[in-house]
Amino acid sequence: MQDPLHSAAVYQSLLTKRYLTSKIMPLLAASAVMLCTAMVLIVWSVMGGFLNKLLDSGRTMVGDVFIEWPSSGFAYYDELITDLEKDPQVAAATPMIETFGVVSLSDDRVEGVTIRAIDPKSFSRVVDYPSMLWWKPIETPLPKDKLSEDPRLDAKRKQLMADVYNDGLKLAEVPGKDMPEVQAAVIGIEMSGFSKRQDGGFYEPRALVRPRADGQKEVVSRWMPNSQITIRVLPLDRGGRDIQLASASVPVANEFRTGIYENDRRSMFVPLALGQRLLKMDAAQATAPGFNPYDFQGDAGKPGLSTPVVTGEDPARVTTVLIKAKEGTTADQLRVVADAVYEKFAARHPGKVPSIMSMRESDLIKTWEMRQATFIGAVKKETSLVLLILCFISLTASFLILAIFWAMISEKTKDIGILRSLGASRAGIAWIWLRYGIAIGVAGSISGFGLAYLIVTNINSIHEWMGTALGLYIWDPRVYYFTEIPSRVETSKAVVVLTGGVLFSLFGALIPAIRAASLDPVRALRFE
Repeated sequence: MQDPLHSAAVYQSLLTKRYLTSKIMPLLAASAVMLCTAMVLIVWSVMGGFLNKLLDSGRTMVGDVFIEWPSSGFAYYDELITDLEKDPQVAAATPMIETFGVVSLSDDRVEGVTIRAIDPKSFSRVVDYPSMLWWKPIETPLPKDKLSEDPRLDAKRKQLMADVYNDGLKLAEVPGKDMPEVQAAVIGIEMSGFSKRQDGGFYEPRALVRPRADGQKEVVSRWMPNSQITIRVLPLDRGGRDIQLASASVPVANEFRTGIYENDRRSMFVPLALGQRLLKMDAAQATAPGFNPYDFQGDAGKPGLSTPVVTGEDPARVTTVLIKAKEGTTADQLRVVADAVYEKFAARHPGKVPSIMSMRESDLIKTWEMRQATFIGAVKKETSLVLLILCFISLTASFLILAIFWAMISEKTKDIGILRSLGASRAGIAWIWLRYGIAIGVAGSISGFGLAYLIVTNINSIHEWMGTALGLYIWDPRVYYFTEIPSRVETSKAVVVLTGGVLFSLFGALIPAIRAASLDPVRALRFE
């Protein structure tokens, strides 16, 4: 006679096995889909957001399209800008000189930078220059500044911030009462290192403690708008030969922040007139060929310096003209317009400005994306490669669903036989399991979307917590180009990933569904 306790244990084991198969295993399958979906969506949102931000960042500094002749620049740029702005697809254009230089900071450090000489008024029509300026009075604290500690919120500093903001807009400041206005620079807020970014997203000027002559200590502010810097550049003549190192000491009017670390660390703005003067691109008198300023023979045989023969004026030059497209015009369309306008412009000044053939051969009329094509192409390829790898990893969810459904069909063989004996068709049996797979895919994908959305929208807060609590900083702006991690889930990406999650689940349920549909009803009813 069979032991009742043994029979009860077997029965309990069978119930536990069926419970695991029918309840727990589907939850595991849905969890696998959720994790795979969340993983792909998080990575795609961050890397895709990085790429989109990289593309959009071009407009931050150079607009949609630019025309450049970087060595010696080109003249009659005002005329070219007038021609461009007559076209209905052009919103605005502005001149700029872009060159490399060296800056000596107030603590005697020397930094290599990109110097952009601009006309602030026309520059603001092409790019949103006023919004770049950091030091200005604000009324509302930044989202992360829960305690309202931003110095710009201080009512006592409101007038100071307003003055500094206006100085930045003009690229000039008045050093003292009854003193004339002087040209000034605006530097990237990460350049000096004196403005320290806080967890609240704002910047706090650092202070320096130093001893005084009387033995006491004093606290000296390192706020850059209170300091002086020295700029050094190397002018080139029209043949590309260096002339003489030029320098100028200017006050800092304000600091700017674009959110792009390289711009905020290695860029600065100065007035266009100052850039032209330093680089010997300002207007000058043109002399007759063959004049030697070191000729001491004099004129008409008389001893003394020779007098130059003035033949006209050599107009001022710039290296770049930035162009902004009107709403509805793409950068590529604007580039075609700029090329056509420049062709007519060059035809009016043969030999005095670079020819259209030189421009086309050197590809110097282009969009910002074209200028950074190598870097952007590498990011696109890397994003595609990572997504391909993640898709292969996500196939594990399909195989997990396949294994779980295969086990469930083994447990439900007799139930399938009953359904078949009651008249259920093979297609109907297969459709039951396919619907089950779709349901797991939908539940897992929606849960994965919720998890990914929660992580991506709070990813910077999570990263800051990891750095504070664990000392783990993954996103270094010096490596990843931007100061913050992209934190937006795009609808199109979410739809693609969610659809993929459901399709992977359906694929995993397909083979078990075919197996269930192919079971012989007689054998299924006799299955133990």
